Amino acid sequence: MRAIGPGGRDAAFDSEVLSGSLGNRIDLAVKRGAARRREMLDLVRPYLAGVDARVKRDLPVGRRLVCHLIEHRPDEELVDGETLTAVVAAAAEPSKRIRKGLRWYADLPFRDELPADLYRLRRSDLVPVTHIDDIVWDGGKLRVTGFAYLAGLSVRSRRFNRATVVLRGPRWLPPIRMRTRRVLAPEATHGAREPGCNYDWSGFVAELSPWPLRWRAGLRGVVSAVRRRMRHRPSVPDATTWRAEIVFWSRGARATGLLRGSSIGRPERPAGLRLKPGWWIRPVWTSDRALQVVFQPNRAELAGVTLDGERLELKVHLPGRTVSKGHARLGGHRIAADFAPSGDGTDVVVGLAVPALLQEKDGRRLWIEPKGDPAASVMLGDSAETRATVDDREITVLADRRDRIVVSAHRIRPVITSAGWDGSALVLRGDYPDASGPRTLTLRHRSGLSYQLPMERSGAAFSVRVEPGAMDRFGEPVPLASGTWSMSLRHPSGEIVPLRMDHAALPGLDEDPRTFSGHVFRMVSTRFDVPVITSEEDRPADERGVAGTHVLRRVFYPAQRSEPLRESTVYVVNDGRLYADSVRAVYEERLRRGDDREHIWVVKDGAFVPPGEAKVVRAGSREHHEALARSRHIITNAFLPAWFRAREDQVVVQTWHGTPVKFVGNDQAHMRRDPRPPVYHRQAAEVRGWDLMLSQSPWATETLRKAFGYKGEVLESGLPRNDVLTSPDRDELAARVRERLGLAEGKRVVLYAPTWRDYDRKNAMVKLDLAKARQALGADHEILVRAHPMQAVPAVPDIARDVTTYPDIAELLLVADVLVTDYSSVMFDFACTGRPILLYGYDLAKYSNKRGVYLDLAEQGPGPLLSTSADVIEALRSIDEVTAAHADRYDAFRATFAPRDDGKATARVVDHLWG
Repeated sequence: MRAIGPGGRDAAFDSEVLSGSLGNRIDLAVKRGAARRREMLDLVRPYLAGVDARVKRDLPVGRRLVCHLIEHRPDEELVDGETLTAVVAAAAEPSKRIRKGLRWYADLPFRDELPADLYRLRRSDLVPVTHIDDIVWDGGKLRVTGFAYLAGLSVRSRRFNRATVVLRGPRWLPPIRMRTRRVLAPEATHGAREPGCNYDWSGFVAELSPWPLRWRAGLRGVVSAVRRRMRHRPSVPDATTWRAEIVFWSRGARATGLLRGSSIGRPERPAGLRLKPGWWIRPVWTSDRALQVVFQPNRAELAGVTLDGERLELKVHLPGRTVSKGHARLGGHRIAADFAPSGDGTDVVVGLAVPALLQEKDGRRLWIEPKGDPAASVMLGDSAETRATVDDREITVLADRRDRIVVSAHRIRPVITSAGWDGSALVLRGDYPDASGPRTLTLRHRSGLSYQLPMERSGAAFSVRVEPGAMDRFGEPVPLASGTWSMSLRHPSGEIVPLRMDHAALPGLDEDPRTFSGHVFRMVSTRFDVPVITSEEDRPADERGVAGTHVLRRVFYPAQRSEPLRESTVYVVNDGRLYADSVRAVYEERLRRGDDREHIWVVKDGAFVPPGEAKVVRAGSREHHEALARSRHIITNAFLPAWFRAREDQVVVQTWHGTPVKFVGNDQAHMRRDPRPPVYHRQAAEVRGWDLMLSQSPWATETLRKAFGYKGEVLESGLPRNDVLTSPDRDELAARVRERLGLAEGKRVVLYAPTWRDYDRKNAMVKLDLAKARQALGADHEILVRAHPMQAVPAVPDIARDVTTYPDIAELLLVADVLVTDYSSVMFDFACTGRPILLYGYDLAKYSNKRGVYLDLAEQGPGPLLSTSADVIEALRSIDEVTAAHADRYDAFRATFAPRDDGKATARVVDHLWG
């Protein structure tokens, strides 16, 4: 508050801080408990007293209501009561709108106690939600397609529902109203954040003829020329820019807002229309994703590019202007240029030093600055783009999405010249004039997950075949996970080189969706020329978005809970992401016994296909809700969806995902704060529905009961997932896993499996020095790195193997000769093998302070506690001596924490549940 100062000095400033940073701080203080609320009131109340009443009236309705309560309600009610908490919580959710006469009001708490004017929706509340699906030229007219609506106000028909797209240029030019009509757009409802609202008729199609732009731009040009002549300067053609707004009336509410938001792909790179030589109309996107239309002259056009030794020469033509002096500018660098008047204008030659250009990291736009005239951006015009190779790098002179020249130098990049579908395969072809040798295309997800595909090369040409519905994951075909997948390759120098689209191929690029393997795939070019593959699950229209899930959770699921139960079992591992853990062991044991009752696996994003005759339901689908509502048994290793509530006659078995080393449940610091966080109440509600919890040991039973507040039945069976580690056929299974991983026989396998850091989840660095480990251990060791699923996918070099995405860690433990871990429950699982365990606690003090651990690892751990990578490597080199030195402690650890892992845990669980 000292930085903000007293209220009332500047109305615009007060409005900005109350709507933004200060308002957010107020909301945060309200949620943090009575002490923070009292402190907030003492600081904020004097400030609000000085703020103009009109500023407070025009705030968003939730913030307006909070300010009114702070000023007019007593401290006792605001500090110790739930008044402010109720308002802040309600305002954070999409609220219902209530119409009284021709005015709209928000449905927020205390409407019967406070003045109605406080709840009236004003300009700050009536901000349209807009999205552009397509921008094309059709028959010489610009057509813009998209949808726009006011959040909370349903648009179910054409009636009382009008919209107009308006282009607003310089202040004194009259605006342009595009011919606009409403159309059916159910995708607006599917993507909305507000449950229960219908925006099916919020779509619009707006069309524009170039003539209104031409005469207005011409008028502005005449005025501009007169002004320059009055200053004794020659007239210069100038661009005129219009911003696109949408004005609409819907059920008595009127709102105006910028047209923002574009679908990925073609709408991001709308084409321009050439009206006559040197004059264009271009729809463009601003940096904040707002649509503009520009009437633009090409004052400078590229005429040619020549590379001669260490000099890159660019020839530029200035049509209609005779200039003898001036400069050029590349990005922020002013450079010399030769100006030579010609018959119809001026020819300019710009020379660039190739060695200096190769040192640049970013592409830079080229400008011409004639003396006495404004700078002119050089446009590509009718010239061809240039890619010139210099050793293993290239210099490119390319146009951006607005046809402006960009000069850049970088490692030679593969350029896709065609992308087409061959059945379910995407075939990419292009040019890559780099040195010969094998290359691998990398598809990378924003989460860090990646796939490598071989690139076939023939001279400068290359081709890659992508099967997005059947990507290889350790010999198992799986579809690309939902999201956006970028394309790159790793150069032999180690540099990551991105792929780009050939600009000439963009108009004919097939960006239509393809549906197979339960997913919808698209090959699109985003940010103009960046090729990506998008993937999303194929879902019915009534299951999409908040509206679809709202109906499933609030209507369909409760109705199904009233239906009779079926003698079926639902299996869920990590929300449906894995076929693994103790849940898998229970399922396979029942199959082995010939249990022919219905088995249902929940699968998220097509992550796996379970063996046997099990039914597969997609996570979040209608079938998923029905299965959880009507199945007798539910076996899970983690929390179930928040909407799930166990029925009295259902049996929910919580296998949990291992004996905890780190604090879990209510033992975590954030779960003990006052007031309790929402996750605390969600956990308590679910734990009350558990009927049976599995435990690895008496110590684990006590720890888990306390952490979750669980008072139900516990079966100290051992963990079924560890039976494979002591199975009679473990050697045969281990041989199959080695083959699947590509591990050579006779090599010692070291598995590094750290847990996750909830305070550093995006860190992909491997803390164990793999290069030094490889050098010290030699070729007779294989190093596997397994990151936690909650941690960023690790950056693992080729000297080790990244097995983070291997489906079941139990199979990795089966082939591991040595385990290196930190605070992961995997140490308890591996103990039953009797093989060495090293504890790498490089950040033990920090981790203990931020998360907390149950064990004194230095005294109770099954192996030495090491603090540096060098110590770990030295221990691996002398692993036999280290094992012998810690044998007694290992045996004590195993007896205390894994006494029942004898290979019979699964049988105990199945016998207990089904006899």
